Amino acid sequence: MPRLFVLLRVFAACAALSTATVFAAAAPLVEPATEQKITALLGQMTLEEKVGQLTQDSSSFDLTGPAPKDAKPRDRYERIRRGAVGSMLNVCGVAAVREAQRLALENSRLKIPMIFGYDVIHGYRTCFPVPLGEAASWNLTAIEATAHIAAMEAAASGLNWTFAPMVDIARDARWGRVMEGAGEDPYLGGLIAAARVRGFQGADLKAPDAIAACAKHFAGYGFAEAGRDYNVVDISEQTLRNVVLPPFKAAVDAGAATLMNSFNEIGGLPATANAHILRDILKGEWGFNGFVVSDWQSIGELRAHGVARDLAAAAQLAITAGSDMDMEARAYGDHLVGLVHSGVVPEALVDDAVRRVLRVKFAVGLFEDPFRHCDLAREKAVVGNPAFLATARDVARKSIVLLKNDGGLLPLSPALKKIAVIGPLAADKETPLGGWRGQALPDSAVSLLEGVKAAAGPATKIVYAEGAKLLSQPRDFAHETVLNTTDRSGFPAAVAAARSSDLVIMAVGEDAVQTGEARSQADIGLKGLQEELLHAVYAVNKRVVVVLMNGRPLTIPWVADHVPAIVEAWHLGSEAGHGIADVLFGRYNPSGRLPISFPRAVGQVPIYYNHKSTGRPLDPEGKVFWSHYTDVANEPQYPFGFGLSYTTFAYSDLRLGASTFSAGGSLPVAVTVTNTGKVAGTETVQLYVRDLVGSVTRPVKELKGFRQITLQPGEAREVTFTLTAADLAFYTARGVWEAEPGEFQVFVGASSRDAKSAEFVLR
Repeated sequence: MPRLFVLLRVFAACAALSTATVFAAAAPLVEPATEQKITALLGQMTLEEKVGQLTQDSSSFDLTGPAPKDAKPRDRYERIRRGAVGSMLNVCGVAAVREAQRLALENSRLKIPMIFGYDVIHGYRTCFPVPLGEAASWNLTAIEATAHIAAMEAAASGLNWTFAPMVDIARDARWGRVMEGAGEDPYLGGLIAAARVRGFQGADLKAPDAIAACAKHFAGYGFAEAGRDYNVVDISEQTLRNVVLPPFKAAVDAGAATLMNSFNEIGGLPATANAHILRDILKGEWGFNGFVVSDWQSIGELRAHGVARDLAAAAQLAITAGSDMDMEARAYGDHLVGLVHSGVVPEALVDDAVRRVLRVKFAVGLFEDPFRHCDLAREKAVVGNPAFLATARDVARKSIVLLKNDGGLLPLSPALKKIAVIGPLAADKETPLGGWRGQALPDSAVSLLEGVKAAAGPATKIVYAEGAKLLSQPRDFAHETVLNTTDRSGFPAAVAAARSSDLVIMAVGEDAVQTGEARSQADIGLKGLQEELLHAVYAVNKRVVVVLMNGRPLTIPWVADHVPAIVEAWHLGSEAGHGIADVLFGRYNPSGRLPISFPRAVGQVPIYYNHKSTGRPLDPEGKVFWSHYTDVANEPQYPFGFGLSYTTFAYSDLRLGASTFSAGGSLPVAVTVTNTGKVAGTETVQLYVRDLVGSVTRPVKELKGFRQITLQPGEAREVTFTLTAADLAFYTARGVWEAEPGEFQVFVGASSRDAKSAEFVLR
């Protein structure tokens, strides 16, 4: 395809994505004609070739060079040649993918193409906000658009498959991987999961800009004890069904082609060997027809869990439970043939797993064209195309949450003569890329300092002082982080800059290496010398705007009590600095809302809005014998759904269409929202429900709907929701998903904490 034509296609796609583009779910994986082809192919395959389709290797050598001489890489090279590898991960770029695919097709007997996967989490070359930050936009169209751009770039680089979205519900900010998901709520999480699946896969998995999605980690990973990555999980069937699984079900319903196992155990049985979740629920109740891939070596880790005595036993447990593809453990490749020959594993289980893998390969079009994503002209035109940056900037500013704005310090006045930009993250061009940044170029993000300088008027002077480094050693994603706790040599310059300025923008939070996989933290406050630096700056200039850059909720009690303005800016990706500056200078009125609660103290976690009521929820007489802390309030610092604007909104006239409705009917819920401020703004109107009496205990509130509306100053609008019995359903004591008749409360407002309420009855 001529490069000019490719470029025109790319720019047209970008223009379309700036509007309300919503993709339909991809076509069903099971098609009769394809199933016949798979059956015929299975009939030709040896057992060894079948097992090869269930084996995924990671690239550890240069696929575009000569065959490696070292033993392990050479072994992998030869296994590709003989068809013993069905998939590869971490092979990026058209040249490398083409060469790896050529090795398989020219040398293996049946010439079955490999499928290539990669962690495309929040962008490939162009980085968007980390998923938790993007979830703060509550904008499903924007989220779908960024997933589609990521798919365009990844597909143009030769990939067919992403290990995303992560849809784990997380209530504990100590867990580093909270940054990869959509937060604490299963309803919002489910909508975002479906949006990301649609964005990645589009309406046609064979399209040149589509890649197969992989919902992960199945299941319960976000509930790791003590927030420590890879730790055990012990939850009830109620929590599994009502909280953990709904986003996965939403992803499956949206057409997700694959799922990935989680590392954790659930109630004593590791997820990789858990037939209840894999066979009974996923492949049984939900009728999932794609395949399940293990996480990195999670089959081999069954030995460390203590449920398998050796790798052969681990392979037996995993294939029996329903894990279809082995990522990097070599358990299937080394032992599955022998397990079948010995009669320990029925070959029918292997055939089912192979059928699922082949089904996805057919769906993405690999049998029609094994090199369908290997177009050098398209790669050059699409990957890192500047046209994508407009979407990156727009979604970055949509994801920002204004947490505090006392005295209307924001937006920044054009009359300001001098602004000091201070902090270890202020000029950082790497941290805004966040963790799991795909193939983003190092130091390619727009820094906060760059964004502020570009946005400030010619009459405003910008001065910069780092103040203190956050890390005492260069960042290293492969090793533990070393914080700076001693070097205060930059303090005097920072204090001087603050003292001489009209206002201070203070950039603090987390370095990119402090959040993500294996980055759990027992303390989630501002690390290193950051708070000490902030105290020193605040002592000489009280007009401080704190810009938080982080991948998890932070405990910031002193900041919340003292600093007049706080902007939650997450790790916003390639256009971070411009997006933040758009908000700071009032070019964009902040509209983000928290997808996860911010605790007052780490001792509160796990903390979440949709908690259960206890037998002693409060003591109106002020005595101590109720469920509370004696040293801090029960409530979070900032609750789920919270976020401020440069304008104000008033809610009035909450009304229900009736006081009762039947299971076959519906209930209209309406409220009037008025912009009572002086500028236009976008409000996220949120609806919550409480089931007052259930067969099992129910949460005090559950999000069941939201609408984003933009109002001009003085404008009022009626916002209407429609509740049905399906909105009230849950996994009941009878072990089924159903709505139970009874009394309910409905809440409509600006957050999970601030809402008007009414009551109704489901007959």
